[in-house]
Amino acid sequence: MKKFINHVDDFLAESLAGFASAHNDLVVLNNEPVYVRRKTLKPGKVALISGGGSGHEPLHSGFVGYGMLDAACPGQVFTSPTPDQMMAAADAVDTGAGVLFIVKNYSGDLMNFEMASEMSEVPNAMVLINDDVAVENSSYTTGRRGVAGAVIVEKLVGSMAESGAGLEQCKAFGDRINKRAASMGVAFSSCTVPAAGTLTFKIGDDEIEVGVGIHGEPGRRRAKFAGADAIAGELLKAIVDDLAPQPGAELLVLINGLGGTPLGELYLLFNSTRAWLEQRDLKVGRAQVGALTTSLEMAGASITLCMLDDEMTRHWDSPVHTPSLRWGM
Repeated sequence: MKKFINHVDDFLAESLAGFASAHNDLVVLNNEPVYVRRKTLKPGKVALISGGGSGHEPLHSGFVGYGMLDAACPGQVFTSPTPDQMMAAADAVDTGAGVLFIVKNYSGDLMNFEMASEMSEVPNAMVLINDDVAVENSSYTTGRRGVAGAVIVEKLVGSMAESGAGLEQCKAFGDRINKRAASMGVAFSSCTVPAAGTLTFKIGDDEIEVGVGIHGEPGRRRAKFAGADAIAGELLKAIVDDLAPQPGAELLVLINGLGGTPLGELYLLFNSTRAWLEQRDLKVGRAQVGALTTSLEMAGASITLCMLDDEMTRHWDSPVHTPSLRWGM
């Protein structure tokens, strides 16, 4: 295992210390319990809190700031944060309008966020993200996994909260976005969790894992390597079959790198995606390309499609200023 690490047990603490120092104009790090919060809070605004295991950066801490999250609760690598982190974060960022928890559908995350929701004295609601169409159940979750669709929900609901919407309105919007988004990924290689020190799974040089999860969970099938057009076509067929968009529909396309894929390859994958969609009378209304929901150093990518309407497009275009996503400021 070759990683920039001093001691495995200190990996998360030292990484967060570097993150908070690099972006001290935007975020504040709390160490006991651990959470990252927005440096400048907006009084009377619904606060958005997300979180999950580390190793998926920039998700979620990288999206703390204006127009997205008010706080993020990072757990150890691929391990859920604890309820005390979530409750402390809620107390820290609530400014009177309550808190919306945005939770990816993994058993540990869901259990701990539900516990925090029940024990917190801050008024709160929850949006559950389950956009992965690859498999219905895995060892990590019951039902569909939550993956890169979380970025879209955090951006759109973050904009709505910034505009002054109430807690129930923000929750309803988040639930609606989740139902209109679907994702699927493919892995070319495994990653190595620092505490384990060995590859999470083994895969041949000429093989790919179609439908892989962001923790290295198995997907739909192990397949032989193919060209970008063919891989994109298989992922997109599964996604479009699930969403069933109408001809002429405008889509937000998110091409997400899993950590070890060069940006040039991601743009090539976007080009394959655009061509496939246009052949089926589906329009790219908005696009985002980059490593936004990663799996440490895993080589591969995921595609997320979200069916846009005017309200969603407006909130996507609105200003955002976070360490890892910013425009319009």
